Amino acid sequence: MTGTGALVLVGTPIGNLGDLSARGVEALAAADVVCCEDTRRTGRLLKHIGVPAPKLLTVNDHTEGRVVDDVVARVAAGQRVAVVSDAGMPGISDPGETLVAAVIAAGLAVEVVPGPSAVVTALVLSGLPAGRFAYEGFLPRKGSGRTERLAAVAAEPRTVVLYEAPHRVARTVADLARACGGERRVALARELTKLHEEVWRGTLEGAIARLAEHPPLGEFVVVLDGAPPPVEVDDDTVAAEARAALASGLSPRDAAADVATTLGIPKRRAYAAVNALGARPPGRPAAG
Repeated sequence: MTGTGALVLVGTPIGNLGDLSARGVEALAAADVVCCEDTRRTGRLLKHIGVPAPKLLTVNDHTEGRVVDDVVARVAAGQRVAVVSDAGMPGISDPGETLVAAVIAAGLAVEVVPGPSAVVTALVLSGLPAGRFAYEGFLPRKGSGRTERLAAVAAEPRTVVLYEAPHRVARTVADLARACGGERRVALARELTKLHEEVWRGTLEGAIARLAEHPPLGEFVVVLDGAPPPVEVDDDTVAAEARAALASGLSPRDAAADVATTLGIPKRRAYAAVNALGARPPGRPAAG
């Protein structure tokens, strides 16, 4: 569709510049404008592939919302507006998503030139199940949002892929170990496609030791094994746990919560077991 106005997302190398596809070079050469996170970095990429730099428009987390109208107007006027991130596919933990939504809403064309992906590269290198996976990007840095996401990741049955910065990866791995248990399998990938590419495979407990011994360098992709299937808990076990919780002096409400947490069962099932015991331990007389 060269010559027709369109927003063109171009996947760029995640490390090795040789991974830019021939279609990617063609798309950048045909662009009237290139939206990029860092004009210097993109300028070096264009120089490397021998493409004279067109107009470069800075589009990052802080500016994407402000340039939307300009980009839509350019596409509507028939321009080819290429979008690149510093590495990988725009819109995946990088700017681009807002531009795509706006151009589509305006009834204009969006095209994609596929390219390298740190998510997929790390996933297939990890040795963990790759048939079904969940991409989590960067976890929230603190607060309840982080706690909730860690709990969701811990319970996710599919392989989970996360991004992390080198100065935060040790903390994130430690948090994952607390949420998932230290024996959960994990792969730590860094410097993918670069000269010092490295993939470490083991358990979360082992990863903590590894990061303590080898100071993290480079951006990390963390690939985490999915949660094991839940163990079926029979009714007799639930009843015995409820009886013990009540006998310890817990209120019916607290006993049910304790049973649910201990056995990993729904709260409603725990409440039913407590209620079936009359909400008091055997042998304890009713009040009055």
